[in-house]
Amino acid sequence: MRRLSQALCLSVAAFSFNVQAANPSQVEAQARKLWHDNIETGYQHLNGQTQAFAQRAQRWCASPTSEGRKEVEQAWQEAFLAWQAVRFVDFGPVEANNRAWQFQFWPDSKNLIARKARYLLSADDAPAPSTIEDAGVAAQGFPMAEYLLFDETLNNSDQALPAERSCRVLTLVAGHIGNNTEELLNDWQAFEEPYLSNDQYRDASVRAGMNALEILEERRLAQPMGLRGTGKRSVYTADAWRSGKSLATVQATLEGLEQYFLPSLLPLLRNSGQPELADRIEAQFEEVLENFPALDTPMAPLLANDREFARLQGLWVDVSQLTTLVNDQAAVAIGVVRGFNSSDGD
Repeated sequence: MRRLSQALCLSVAAFSFNVQAANPSQVEAQARKLWHDNIETGYQHLNGQTQAFAQRAQRWCASPTSEGRKEVEQAWQEAFLAWQAVRFVDFGPVEANNRAWQFQFWPDSKNLIARKARYLLSADDAPAPSTIEDAGVAAQGFPMAEYLLFDETLNNSDQALPAERSCRVLTLVAGHIGNNTEELLNDWQAFEEPYLSNDQYRDASVRAGMNALEILEERRLAQPMGLRGTGKRSVYTADAWRSGKSLATVQATLEGLEQYFLPSLLPLLRNSGQPELADRIEAQFEEVLENFPALDTPMAPLLANDREFARLQGLWVDVSQLTTLVNDQAAVAIGVVRGFNSSDGD
């Protein structure tokens, strides 16, 4: 279940060992170096998965089979979950050209993805790369590919994949995602010197994790559960509801934070005289992730059944406790002032 590689474990262990003999400025420099390297690892994985998705979509549309469709759907899922693992990074190259929105247009309260899809599938001109470029962020990322692959209404129409035009749009979107991830990886690698030389990126990295946890708690879980907003349970406010992967994305985000964010946060806490808090946060990550794989299931049935809903409540409580530990206690301990909360508006 856990994706933490042996190599990453060794790098974390080596970094923790170095902290014992380092002064505070060295600890912070090492933390930023490890953050940069770990995020680069996440971007490399994302790039590999998106290239595989683009290639599988291209091959399947050229020669459709039922087995090939399953492979495309699996490739989409693996690429999308790889994005979820690095989704917390909200600064640096991912901000250029609205890249984060290009990867995942969410929330989509006006169902713009469906409207864009209908336009792309019915426009007079044949779809071309420029069509996707000009269509806006709602047409350019994983949710558009999800719509083409999993939308129930589309799949029951004469435009269902592998219809020629639908396949053309799918391959263009998959190619656009692949191009974006390759550029993002290259730009992140080039970003190493300014990231390591500028102290502000320590706080930016901590806030990125804080924001990701808050969005996860308040918008990706509480809102569909009816604990926020209208007070009504609704899977349509979750992400990836068409594919039934809303909770799989939650797991991937938590694992990404554990792998790429936590290894630098813990030494900063221990260096600030908070070893017990570091241990509590590490243990809480483990406790949250223990909710899976039992919750590797579509969210909709859990929302519809009170007994099953209790499982979601347990997850939400665990995430809330983790958010409190990181956002309220760890941030204060290492002197990070909470900035703009990106979950406050659409």
